[in-house]
Amino acid sequence: MRARHFNHVIFNSTVDRPWSQYFCCMLSGNRDYVGKSPVATKRVLRAFLKAADLCATEPARAARTIVDGGFTDRYDYALAALQEVQYDKWREYDPEDTLRYYALRLHEAGMVKSDPNTIIAKGTNWRFLNELKRELKA
Repeated sequence: MRARHFNHVIFNSTVDRPWSQYFCCMLSGNRDYVGKSPVATKRVLRAFLKAADLCATEPARAARTIVDGGFTDRYDYALAALQEVQYDKWREYDPEDTLRYYALRLHEAGMVKSDPNTIIAKGTNWRFLNELKRELKA
């Protein structure tokens, strides 16, 4: 769409408030799998966080990897996309706040029945993330 100049940004969640203050994406795991495979779970999360750090610190290298992997032909677009996303925010943003914000929006829209606090209390475990935040200090 960029190549054809067939786009117009209505809002950009990386810079427009309030969305820019929250994660755009989060990783989730099946409760049974995480319980049975905590080491593998932590390894997967560590790989994602290290990849995010690489995208933040070396976007040119990451863009080249994307092109070399055949995911896109356009290095310039891959690089631009990597430079637009704030990959380094995972250490600063609060995932619980993000979940609360989006769960409230979904609850208000009638898409989920549980209130945000119930969802957080029954469906989250930040243990691995907190451990990796300490382990992967910059």
